[in-house]
Amino acid sequence: MEKRTIVAFVLSFLILILWSYLFAPKQDQAPPKGEPQKEAATTRTQEGVMPQQPPSAVQPQVKVQPLIATPAAPAEKRIFVETPLYKAVFTSKGAGIESFKLKKYHVAADPASPLVELSRLGQNQESLIRAVFDHQGAKAQGSIVYETNTDSLTLDPGSSPRELIFTGVTPNGVTLQQTYRIHADRYPIDLSLAVSNQSDKPLEGNFKLLIKNVPPKEASSYYSFVGTSLLFNDKLEEIDPDDMEKEKNLSGKIGWISYQDDYFMSAAVPENPTSSSFSGLYLPSGMLEATYVGPFVPLAPLTNLSAQFTLYLGPKDLSVLKELGKNLDLAINFGWTDIIAKPLLYALRFFNGFVNNYGVAIILLTVLIKILFWPLTHKSYKSMKEMQKIQPLMAKIREKHKGNREQMNKEMMALYKTYKVNPMGGCLPMVIQIPVFFALFKILGSGIELRHAPFVLWITDLSSPDRLFSFPFEIPLMTPPHGIPVLTLLMGASMYIQQKMTPTPGDPTQAKIMMLLPIIFTFMFINFPSGLVLYWLVNNILSIGQQYRIIKSAA
Repeated sequence: MEKRTIVAFVLSFLILILWSYLFAPKQDQAPPKGEPQKEAATTRTQEGVMPQQPPSAVQPQVKVQPLIATPAAPAEKRIFVETPLYKAVFTSKGAGIESFKLKKYHVAADPASPLVELSRLGQNQESLIRAVFDHQGAKAQGSIVYETNTDSLTLDPGSSPRELIFTGVTPNGVTLQQTYRIHADRYPIDLSLAVSNQSDKPLEGNFKLLIKNVPPKEASSYYSFVGTSLLFNDKLEEIDPDDMEKEKNLSGKIGWISYQDDYFMSAAVPENPTSSSFSGLYLPSGMLEATYVGPFVPLAPLTNLSAQFTLYLGPKDLSVLKELGKNLDLAINFGWTDIIAKPLLYALRFFNGFVNNYGVAIILLTVLIKILFWPLTHKSYKSMKEMQKIQPLMAKIREKHKGNREQMNKEMMALYKTYKVNPMGGCLPMVIQIPVFFALFKILGSGIELRHAPFVLWITDLSSPDRLFSFPFEIPLMTPPHGIPVLTLLMGASMYIQQKMTPTPGDPTQAKIMMLLPIIFTFMFINFPSGLVLYWLVNNILSIGQQYRIIKSAA
């Protein structure tokens, strides 16, 4: 039973590793459909990549005073906004966000590389996020050119919030006003929409918020979600782009909608979530279009309606999203390990707060986990050692009763009882640790905390494979850059030593398989993020120390 459990665990883990290897992220990313995209917003913003925002459900409020109608539509212009956290470009055509660059994040680990741009729309002449009031006869509001209260906004650290106001009018007499409230030291942006019916006819419409973006062809981190997600009826709903090739429609309570990629997200949150609907479509051009649609509301002559949203364009940082509230932290999803992974992530951040090095923080977290599981692993090693001692007796029983399985099992149980050995004693501690291992596997493979985080010497990015030197030629099975995977080789060597110290199974075939594992794991880990490999290496070294102590105490 013990051998079968171990082999089952090893095989299941190998399947996981093989899956990760086969679907490992590619270095070169391209839009999945349509023409390949050039650098985002090269003509419009010079730096382009930005998140998308969904529409939000809002509680319309009837007001008494009409808004003042604007004169004829002015020429389109762009408004540049800069805060300590980002640089954004708004357009007066449609009053949308065209570009959003994060000042604390770069495309590569080199600080001289371009800033991360949340919009990948390139030359599509589309806004990443845009809000509208869709009413009878005025569905194409993206072509409306608004007047603005300023041509640019610059906020210094600690500055008071500033407002960017867009005012426009539709051909049938509805005045629109969109107010973006910009904060100096926070990613969230407050968006207020107000509409006024200047005509003598009653109208009906609904507030909509659109988020558009072009997803990359391949994810660049392990186990990360890329696509549209929303909080639907208080539960996270992740929609794969392929599921939106035919229009995806959902109706119910929508808490927020978002577009997210490996490490960043663009989201829109209605102030008062109500029964509303979501529409998602994967356009032939390769663009994802997510739309929040609020309920229909009447707009009587000379009355106003208003709606409020919170826009979030920034990193998928658990602490930042948790502080913002509105359940946006649910967007960071570690699957079935979520309940374990998030506390481990907080612990990792806690250690980093003291040592200011995520590599050292991984080592400290690994040591902490090893200490917590020390009694279980100690019991497991001792049980395996005891099982090894009675292997010859077990072999004799199998040979003696190979034609009578019932009698063989009876004598086996009597043997366990005589020598006070629990055949499951070596397996149960391992099984208990499996969820913790997979939780670590996920957070170290996709957490933004490790993105471009340096460790020591040549390891300057814990989210990328470690490579010492850079070879001008390619190495089979290795993703670029091609070099010496030092950590991976050390991990393989430590695993070999650990296998040599582990009590060998009675079955020679199983023993050979176990000794092949270090070689298999070395090839599997060669393209894994160095943070993951570091964890596995440290865990192996600690296990070797524990096994050595058990062997010495038993001598």
